[in-house]
Amino acid sequence: MQLALFVSMKIANCGFKKAISILVKCAKKNIRTENLKINNSYIEQVQQYKYLGSIINGSNSIEEEVKERIALGTKAYYANKKFFKSRLVTKSSKLKLYRTVIRAIVKYASETWVLKETTIKNLLVFKGKILRRIFGPTKENQIWRIKTNEELIN
Repeated sequence: MQLALFVSMKIANCGFKKAISILVKCAKKNIRTENLKINNSYIEQVQQYKYLGSIINGSNSIEEEVKERIALGTKAYYANKKFFKSRLVTKSSKLKLYRTVIRAIVKYASETWVLKETTIKNLLVFKGKILRRIFGPTKENQIWRIKTNEELIN
């Protein structure tokens, strides 16, 4: 509780028009922060907000954060789509761009995530989708087919 109050006071003292606080949950009881007043300023209570590019919410879930990161990674892919689809660019250069731009966007602040099986699956599906788009299909015996996960890793 003291940490949340300290953060709220710091936000209020920075001159922000609307300071933000989240419902603070303690192990034994819920502390209600409605009508929190600090230095003659009322602090607004919200369900979630974005701080340094990460979504902070009262339930401490990261599903929304991961969905947004995957959407941002997809946008980064489409912003560089000409580069990825070009036959003049080597596959190693495409992989370098994927690793340095797209994967970095998706993994931003991921060291604080507590991953569930569904979240890991969503991230692996995104990775496979982007790598399949980068490398394209394979032609075997005059038939085109999609690359398998093992082929993408190697």
